[in-house]
Amino acid sequence: MTPPAIMWFRRDLRVGDHPALLAAADGGEVLPLFVLDDRLLKPAGEPRRRFLYDCLRALDRDLSGRLHVVHGDPVRVVPELAAKIGAGGVHVSADTGPYGRERDEQVRKALGDIDFVRTGSPYAVTPGRVRKSDGEPYRVFTPFRRAWLDHGWRQPAKSDVDSAQWMKLKGGEKIPAGKSELPAGEQAALEAWQDFRDGALADYDTGRDRPDRNGTSMLAAYLRWGCVHPRTLLADLKPGHETFRSELAWREFYADVLWHRPNTARENYDRKFDKFEHDTGKAARQRFEAWCEGRTGYPVVDAGMRQLLAENWMHNRVRMIVASFLVKDLHLPWWWGARHFMRHLIDGDLASNQHNWQWVAGCGTDAAPYFRIFNPTTQGEKFDPNGDYVRKYVPELRGVPGKTVHKLGKLPADYPAPMVDHNHERRVSLDRYEAVRTS
Repeated sequence: MTPPAIMWFRRDLRVGDHPALLAAADGGEVLPLFVLDDRLLKPAGEPRRRFLYDCLRALDRDLSGRLHVVHGDPVRVVPELAAKIGAGGVHVSADTGPYGRERDEQVRKALGDIDFVRTGSPYAVTPGRVRKSDGEPYRVFTPFRRAWLDHGWRQPAKSDVDSAQWMKLKGGEKIPAGKSELPAGEQAALEAWQDFRDGALADYDTGRDRPDRNGTSMLAAYLRWGCVHPRTLLADLKPGHETFRSELAWREFYADVLWHRPNTARENYDRKFDKFEHDTGKAARQRFEAWCEGRTGYPVVDAGMRQLLAENWMHNRVRMIVASFLVKDLHLPWWWGARHFMRHLIDGDLASNQHNWQWVAGCGTDAAPYFRIFNPTTQGEKFDPNGDYVRKYVPELRGVPGKTVHKLGKLPADYPAPMVDHNHERRVSLDRYEAVRTS
């Protein structure tokens, strides 16, 4: 008799396009498992945890109530469960993050004679596979994207809930309570993709930069937890969809960077920037708090920070604007902002978040960071030309008509005065970058 297998779900909370599920099902019964791991849950912000729990409930419904949830250290609880049911193997989608790689190796060793099988990953191309001709990793996005496209990826795996003979085990934990503001699970992800594919994708090249419009895919949270696989999206794309394909490539690039340089989750990619001068002390912390609360006196910055607090999400163009303001107008460390984002973003992803912050700060995978200092006023005028985005999130400015909402000298008295002078702080930043460049 073929022993049962464990399908240990992690960042792959779906049954469609799931190679690891097919590998697990290539035998006897399959126990679907999720481990509530405090080392991952505690650092995660509440919005991400709520969304995860809703995704687990959706997966459990898809599996007709068979998802087995346990709480504890996977290095202990996975081998214990495998031994309890006499499992022949534990199947997973490969985790390529720093903690996940370490954890999986420890689990593999703890399983002893029980197979630990990695099949697929949360990426179209598993990090570490796309390399230069000399075997070295890519350090710049554009050549990585070309090589990634040349490498290609498989077609979506033909799996669904009926691909396995699921077993149900008594006991286990209840999925923690909590209601996310975003519809969760595989079906919600596929519906969001269909809505975007059949609508805003056609104008994505320009629409994605307009926070006053619904021009983005809103898929990042679903990709984060694997409610949909990027390969599913790529299979639907047509010629003319290069910009969205490139956005998926950015996600894969940053995962690849983290694979090769796991220290960059916490440290500068370019170690020269360890010498970069940041502001510190009580005044710096007060400025940081004002930025977090959306009280900087710059309308588009404040709108973005208030959107984050209200919705646990922020438009991507505005993420770049507020990040530039924190690092280059307030001269504060990028990791302060990255930590704040990860605490509040429902789609917080370690690789993408940390390396996007480093891209803005100029210490990441970027050949020319010194001249990219966003002017928050002109950015607002360009990408929110009628002021609708600002008025939506900044109540004090709802009576200010049209693009006047971006004019710092024409705003009402109950709105904060600009906390810094952008032109002055830009010069300060350029001087500090020059000091690093010539050191």
